[in-house]
Amino acid sequence: MTSTAASGARSGTKGVARAEREQQILEVAGRVFGDRGFAATSVADVAREAGISKPLIYNYFGSKEGLYAHCLREASGLLIAEIERTAALGAVGVARAVATLDGVFRVLAGRTWLWRVANDPTAPVADAPGELMGAYRRRLEELAREGVGELLALSGDDDALDLDAMTAVCGTIFGSLVTWWCDHPGIAPEEMGARCERLFGAVFGPALGR
Repeated sequence: MTSTAASGARSGTKGVARAEREQQILEVAGRVFGDRGFAATSVADVAREAGISKPLIYNYFGSKEGLYAHCLREASGLLIAEIERTAALGAVGVARAVATLDGVFRVLAGRTWLWRVANDPTAPVADAPGELMGAYRRRLEELAREGVGELLALSGDDDALDLDAMTAVCGTIFGSLVTWWCDHPGIAPEEMGARCERLFGAVFGPALGR
């Protein structure tokens, strides 16, 4: 991963409106949390990368958990909004999966920390971060079940356990593809979208629902 310092993303401390400075700090914090994970990140790490003092972070966000919660709120909000947008396009089955992945890649372009923060296994499970993570995962599952249900309906399968099983499978595939792409920063979003279409085509044949 490219370090935050190397990316040149620093918040600055003077002549910047509070709202803008908060966003600058969140961008740096998100990258640090994304690189290291919540458990391995300290407020001092974020302050150092942002070129500001620890007290300023505490003044704005209250705690490490508060800072993470703000990053998570932005990350989960953007991801869910994009998945809901592609769901509303009307694509069905595998075509919907391809469109969703393509949209997510484009949202994450240059900001893969959004995905890592929203899927951090070391994230706190209590208070605001835990509530946000729980809401994010529940909404993801709802959207996944909706898409998988449409896919199964194409073959006349309305078995509830089939739906549960396939939702779990598709969720794992989806997450694995996005994580793989995040680990290969030289691949452009459109290139990865095309790769996913090829892979799904190889597995499912020409029936992409288009």
